[in-house]
Amino acid sequence: MIDEFAKDNLHGRLRRDREALLWKLDGLSEYDARRPLTATGTNLLGLVKHVATVEARYFGEVFDRPSPEPLPRWQDSDGSDQWAAADETRDQIVGFYRRTWEHADATINELPLDAPGHVPWWPEPRPNTNLFAIMVHVLGESIRHTGHADILREGLDGRTGVRAEHERQIDEEARAAHRAKIEQAARSAAPIKA
Repeated sequence: MIDEFAKDNLHGRLRRDREALLWKLDGLSEYDARRPLTATGTNLLGLVKHVATVEARYFGEVFDRPSPEPLPRWQDSDGSDQWAAADETRDQIVGFYRRTWEHADATINELPLDAPGHVPWWPEPRPNTNLFAIMVHVLGESIRHTGHADILREGLDGRTGVRAEHERQIDEEARAAHRAKIEQAARSAAPIKA
């Protein structure tokens, strides 16, 4: 009984965060969806591609249920799953993510939480695991990268939030006042030396 409750809750949260991550692309130009927004090159479409690859590997290879999507061998990972090449379209990457959901959901639905898995890229003694641990791990990855996407999107156009139905109109004046209050508290706590 508790296993199904846990599985349903973890799976529900994963589904919610998948949609939130894709929502971060809504209304953006191709350039804004792809451009590097941090010193390390983090970008919105790359985050989607990366999380899709993470799900494909963890809910596929780990349980000997390889993804139907072509993936390079994990040993050959070169970071190219974190950005979109010029010849990759947004539709291709979003489609890959959505198809990965189907495959991952099938794994989650068909296996019990204690189903054994093996993560060859995890060091000893941790490579042997189970579906519960993988669901928690992938959910953590998804939450982390959706949070990155939220910050990146806020930097682009001020939009924040988890779902479109909870988004409020941006009040620039209220935001500026709130930011100024926080800035003042920071300066008061640690005066800037000349």
